[in-house]
Amino acid sequence: MPDSYTDQTVVALEFQAVSKSFVAGRRTVSALRNVSLALPKGTVAGLVGPDGAGKTTLMRLAAGLLLPDSGRVAVFGFDSGTQAEQLRGLTGYMPQRFGLYEDLSVAENLNLYADLHGIGREERQQRFQDLTRMTDLAPFSARLAGRLSGGMKQKLGLACTLLSRPQLLLLDEPSVGVDPVSRRELWSIIDQQVKTSGTTVLLSTAYLDEAERCMEVMLLDEGELLDHGSPDAFRRKVQGHCYRITHPGLSNRDLQNRLSGQPGITDAVIQGEAVRVVCDSEDAVNAALSRADNGKTRIETIAPRLEDAFIELLNKRRAPIRQADRITEPSAPAADEEIIRVDGVDRWFGDFQAVKKLSFTVRRGEVFGLLGANGAGKTTTFRMLCGLLPASSGQLRVAGVDLRKAAAKARARIGYMSQKFSLYSNLSVSQNLAFFSSVYGLSNARRDDRIQWALQQFELEASKDANSGDLSLGYKQRLAMACALMHEPEILFLDEPTSGVDPLARREFWNRTNRLAATGVTVLVTTHFMEEAEYCDRLVIMAEGDILTAGTPAEIKRQARTPSLPDPTMEDAFIQLIQAKRP
Repeated sequence: MPDSYTDQTVVALEFQAVSKSFVAGRRTVSALRNVSLALPKGTVAGLVGPDGAGKTTLMRLAAGLLLPDSGRVAVFGFDSGTQAEQLRGLTGYMPQRFGLYEDLSVAENLNLYADLHGIGREERQQRFQDLTRMTDLAPFSARLAGRLSGGMKQKLGLACTLLSRPQLLLLDEPSVGVDPVSRRELWSIIDQQVKTSGTTVLLSTAYLDEAERCMEVMLLDEGELLDHGSPDAFRRKVQGHCYRITHPGLSNRDLQNRLSGQPGITDAVIQGEAVRVVCDSEDAVNAALSRADNGKTRIETIAPRLEDAFIELLNKRRAPIRQADRITEPSAPAADEEIIRVDGVDRWFGDFQAVKKLSFTVRRGEVFGLLGANGAGKTTTFRMLCGLLPASSGQLRVAGVDLRKAAAKARARIGYMSQKFSLYSNLSVSQNLAFFSSVYGLSNARRDDRIQWALQQFELEASKDANSGDLSLGYKQRLAMACALMHEPEILFLDEPTSGVDPLARREFWNRTNRLAATGVTVLVTTHFMEEAEYCDRLVIMAEGDILTAGTPAEIKRQARTPSLPDPTMEDAFIQLIQAKRP
């Protein structure tokens, strides 16, 4: 993003020693503590941090929806406490769920927001034309917002926010739950607004590759502003500490688990056909692999990423992964036993075909990925495999059971973690665990044992009496996974389980998932994080109910290799395949 649109002499957003607290039950929660920042006009700034860091509170304070307990918030010099009307006229705020009315059409949502902003009839028609053209929503003006894909909802939410031509655009995790193609389209719109209107943009994001595109990045944790600066400034903090590790005798999953949590090693994640490590020095890697090495380890120094610095800074404030959480022995390769078979499956909703002649198999102990753009049919496929939705035609077999004949029998052998985590927000953590135990037929001593196991294994003991609706997103994720595992299923279905959670929570989640796979549990997962696809043994990419391609991550990336892109990422391959499918 070029710097030429900034104006250092005009401060678009300023926080001066801002603090904000909330009362939750008998506790007082400090959401922000003494935060000071200043964004020049025309800046595109990224706000990053773990779940519960205070990002949404900061956004709402900037939008004038909340007032600080102490300190001062100003937008273009207007104080949020004494000049709220002027401040709101300068800002546009898009909340995490896009702020849409799902039972209204695209056009009706736009008209409603135009009414709220007092935009006249003549002016709004030109704005509607400009915005629907920019967002490619013109052909869908009569469609209900609730029937749009996630990417289209995102673009409609942004169009509604841009109606008033805000000078400060506040986007609270705008790309949660949308695919990489939609994220790129979002950034194209943001770039256009900055270039043509000099708009100042502050967006919070769980995607650190998005934050790389910003001019300024601010890292929040537990209400404190830990650090801020350009992405380059963050990367320089870990220069010379990032490595690419390969070992011919170990799978990437085994190599990652041998390295994770070892002394001197801050981070270890699968990346392509290697493991990316942030550590003190090569000596830390050699010490971790001494028993399995025999001189076979290959270590290369690589350029740092913003995410490397993010993990390094946060891990200094947190305990490392416990040794008990690591897999110390190589996991057995996936058995040849076929545990899931999908053969020629169709699914119709009225005259709309959501899934078209779908066919694939999954072996016991595999981590199998279903990828695709929003609306590709992934969730419909999951629901059919879980016995929650019948196929219109074709055959589905799960754990040797024909779902047409014995769906209930199959359901007893699977766990399902949905996109929204399916928790009961007005029940406590313990009550949710007890409820799901009962649903799965557990009782008496076994139920009590499994509840204790979940509280201990997922580190929920301290939160056991808290309502699940009050938990941070990362802790909701932990609880949802624990609920799905109460009956020790053979197969675990994970439908976008890391959507919206921060990189630390995603690492913790995959650490648990890899341990399950190592014990022989079969895992099916959908995700919009393309780097997470690297954890899969095999995967399929879907579009409009069809399979575009299938294979290992390495095989799929090879399809996108070109002379100008000799080492494509999974995201490169995904976008290339999806765009080739579109007319």
